[in-house]
Amino acid sequence: MFFIDELILLAAVLILLGILSSKLSARLGLPVLVLFLLIGMLAGEDGIGITFDNAEAAHTLGTLALAMILFDGGLQTSVKSIKQVWKPAAMLATVGVLVTATITGFAAVYILKLSVYEGLLLGAIVGSTDAAAVFALLRNAGIHLNKRLAATLEIESASNDPMAIFLTIGLLEIIVNDLQIGVGLLQLLVMQMGLGSLVGLTVGWSAVKLINKVHLGASGLYPVMVVACGLLAFGIAANIGGSGFLAIFITGVIIGNSQFVFKKSTLLFHDGLAWLSQITMFVMLGLLVTPSSLLGVWFEGLLIASILVFVARPLAVIPILAIFGFKGREIALVSWVGLRGSVPIILAIFPLLFGLPNAALIFDVVFFVVLLSAIVQGSTLARVARKLGLIEEEVGEPAATLEITALGDVDAEIVQYTVGENSKVVGRCLSDIALPDNSVVAMITRGTKVIAPRGSTSIDTHDHVFIVLRPELRVFVDWIFSPATGIILSETFSKPLYLKGYTKVGDILDSYGLDLAHDRHLTLDEVIRNKVNNDLKIGSEVALNDIFLEVQGMVGKRISTVCLTLA
Repeated sequence: MFFIDELILLAAVLILLGILSSKLSARLGLPVLVLFLLIGMLAGEDGIGITFDNAEAAHTLGTLALAMILFDGGLQTSVKSIKQVWKPAAMLATVGVLVTATITGFAAVYILKLSVYEGLLLGAIVGSTDAAAVFALLRNAGIHLNKRLAATLEIESASNDPMAIFLTIGLLEIIVNDLQIGVGLLQLLVMQMGLGSLVGLTVGWSAVKLINKVHLGASGLYPVMVVACGLLAFGIAANIGGSGFLAIFITGVIIGNSQFVFKKSTLLFHDGLAWLSQITMFVMLGLLVTPSSLLGVWFEGLLIASILVFVARPLAVIPILAIFGFKGREIALVSWVGLRGSVPIILAIFPLLFGLPNAALIFDVVFFVVLLSAIVQGSTLARVARKLGLIEEEVGEPAATLEITALGDVDAEIVQYTVGENSKVVGRCLSDIALPDNSVVAMITRGTKVIAPRGSTSIDTHDHVFIVLRPELRVFVDWIFSPATGIILSETFSKPLYLKGYTKVGDILDSYGLDLAHDRHLTLDEVIRNKVNNDLKIGSEVALNDIFLEVQGMVGKRISTVCLTLA
């Protein structure tokens, strides 16, 4: 038997154990990274005896895995969320990381008896948070935060890695190559962030054009092409002195927020690739550490982790979020949601590669801090969110979006909605749901049955409703399938709503909560016709308190389309 045969068998067993252990994450309330790390540690020297101490190989595999994780994070990041909270998130991802690293670093200098630069290096290494761990825990616990708070956590966690990486590289350059703190460090920052951003934007924009223009014979090649574009961005940026991690993240954001062929299958492919990268990386890092060595630094690690969680993170978060008008309860949650994950452990390998005298100590302490942070903060995250009263009722978000496969731009998508118990559509017939014009129910599944949609078809809890619609109508249909709250969200109705002329007043009230102050059995056609009398034509308008109705289309003398807007 060749060595590669044994290696493949071992890798398959460890990956399968990692996948199966993810099922325990929701029950134990722990991030999956903890379970992956534990599998690696159990398989290592102090476990079944697998020896792995090659820091260079760990850095190589870790860098590739981290690049894939950041790329998938970019693909999943919504530009809408970025626009909503980019100012506080950007401050947390830059100034927040710097403050956290500085406070933690000086604490490490005193606790571990390190030099100032080595202590700051340790602080920089543990400066970033893990977005995947945070949101996996929130999803598993069924925790739903308000959009602004959730977007802030998401964007901060997804974008603070490049700053931590820059600080780590900068401090290593100062320690090893005597880089000048002033001009030299500033130049490194400009090169890393500037070139990384430029390459990410350029490659991302070019990738979308290329993917939509090139017609490949095999559909399976499109996800591979997207991977290649992400790695191209990383490689170009890294080789010209920029941040490859920032470049690949930005490329992912641009591609993920653009329309391109086979988008859904591509995103699913990258989600699986990111999971494989996480499992491989954490199991490998678990193999790299010797559990018995952690016992020698447990007290120092506990002190540093306590300062990081209870002092550094709050001092970094509180002033920034207070400036942007966040409530005290929200600031408290963001302060607590500071789980450390993959990036700190990967960065902790850097001192080993550079041969620093205290590299092994730094690696062990960082590993202990990450493990403790993930266990303590991860297991209490849902409880803290509930105690702070920040949990909101789940909005009827679609369980999945299915793509219409076409080699070209198609201005439509198929959206699947899973009907919740409190959804406004439960018990109503399809003919009574005031869907926007240019949207249609394509199919309903109930258990294992497929139901052909008719006007008389009644919607039940847990049904899966597939609707063909234009992307701009998504916000209205999301609102229809959400729970009945009695609150009209201004952002939902900030743009015109186009309805069919035969839509009834009562159906509009039941679907959107908009009261036209007329007999609920009247149609929009009848309401407008009663007001306009004999002057009915396209463009005719009717004002009903703060609701305006405008005729947009007619078939003969019948009104076919009505535009509804709020004052």
